[in-house]
Formats: sequence, structure tokens, C-alpha cells
Amino acid sequence: MPVKDRKLQLEAFSRLLDIMDDLREKCPWDRKQTFESLRTLTIEETYELSDAIADNDLEEVRKELGDLLLHIVFYAKLGEEVNAFDMADIANGICEKLIVRHPHVYGDVEVNNEEEVKKNWEKIKLKEGKTSVLEGVPKGLSSVIKAQRIQEKAAGVGFEWEKTIEVIAKVKEEWAEFEAEIARDHKENMEQEFGDLLFSMINLSRFLKINPENALERTNKKFIKRFQFIEEQARTSNKMLADMTLEEMDELWKAAKNQ
Repeated sequence: MPVKDRKLQLEAFSRLLDIMDDLREKCPWDRKQTFESLRTLTIEETYELSDAIADNDLEEVRKELGDLLLHIVFYAKLGEEVNAFDMADIANGICEKLIVRHPHVYGDVEVNNEEEVKKNWEKIKLKEGKTSVLEGVPKGLSSVIKAQRIQEKAAGVGFEWEKTIEVIAKVKEEWAEFEAEIARDHKENMEQEFGDLLFSMINLSRFLKINPENALERTNKKFIKRFQFIEEQARTSNKMLADMTLEEMDELWKAAKNQ
């Protein structure tokens, strides 16, 4: 990267740190904030960034990254005020972690592919004092992403199917068990087997290099677009959806698909 660009980046970051100092000193709202009060706002900003990425709107991605960066700087300022840590501690901490966890870049370890890198990461984490490779999976993740991360971490230490066909067989097995509980009309067991089925489907998506969260979000957006088309057509015909038959709505659904 050109030195000029790096200099501009450092100047911009320094400017943000200065502004944060001003806001914390002079703005009533900013003075009032704590780690706890910012937490939910940070989660919201993260989801907004996720939406922008899903929409492939790079201008919006830039804006949302700025909002998220502000939160990081804000947390650093809060930590500095109680002598716990500051921005330098945060940056140096992640730098040291990256160096330690990339011995194939900063050491003499050799790797041939991405999978070997992941396996090395999990081994290094255990050496750092973790008692389980699953410790790093946040409790607050959505269940879909959490399942994906659990499977990835388990695979990182060799707990993994060898072939995609084995995973497909597992999906079929879980589907059969789910169907059996439907036939019994056993609600609690149905929920358990449905969870197993979802877990196996997420495992299959991982084997096929499909991001399950992205795939489901694309389907959500597709459904929203088609359903809103039905609503629009109903309004054009001066009808209420609640007064339409399923057959009428299905015809509009087919028209939405054709569009």
C-alpha cells in the first residue's frame, strides 16, 4: 500500500479519536453512555452492516463500517476512562493474536491450503489455555450461524465427515426420524428431530460451500418481494388479501415468480 494512503488513513483515524474525546467531554448524550447502553446499539449497527453487504451496496457498507468503527472507538474511550485499556491496547492485542495464529506467515510453519490453516488455528487456541475448541462460539449468535461455527470448529480438529454423500445420507436419516415423530404427533420429539434436521442441513451447506445464513436471507428477500407484489396487485384491484381465496393469491404468486 502506498505510504501516502497509509498516512491519510492514520490521520483520519486520529481525527476520529479526537472527535470522540470532544463528544465524551461536551455532548450530554455521549457523556451518559456506558458499555451496557451501547451494547444493543452495536448489535443493531452490526445487522445494518450485514444488510448492506447482503445487498452488495458498497456505499452503504462504507457508511455502516463507519458507524461500527465509531462504536469500537467509543468502547476504547470508556475503557481508557477506567484505566482498563485504550485504543493502543486493543490494536496491539489483535496484532499479537494475528501474529501468533499465523505461524505460516510469521513463523516457519508450512501450510498447503485453507483447511490446514483452520486446523492450526484450533490447535493454537487450545495451547492458549482454552479447554474446548467450541469455547469461542458466542452464545448470542443466531442459531443458524452458531450451528455453522460449531461444525467448523469441530471439523478443525478432525471431527468431520469425509464425503458429501455421507452428509446427504445423514440429512435423509434425520428427515425420516422427523417424519416418524410427525406420524406419532409427539410435539417435543418433533421439535428435537426438526432441530437435528436443520443442523444436518447446515452441515450439508457447509460441505457444498454454501453459506446457510446468506442462502436463507436471499430466500427471505425473495419471499418479501413476491408477497409485496401480491399486495400491490390486490390494491390495484381494490381487494383485501384477507378477502381473497388462496387460489387467487396463488395465481398472483405465480405471476410474481414470472417477474
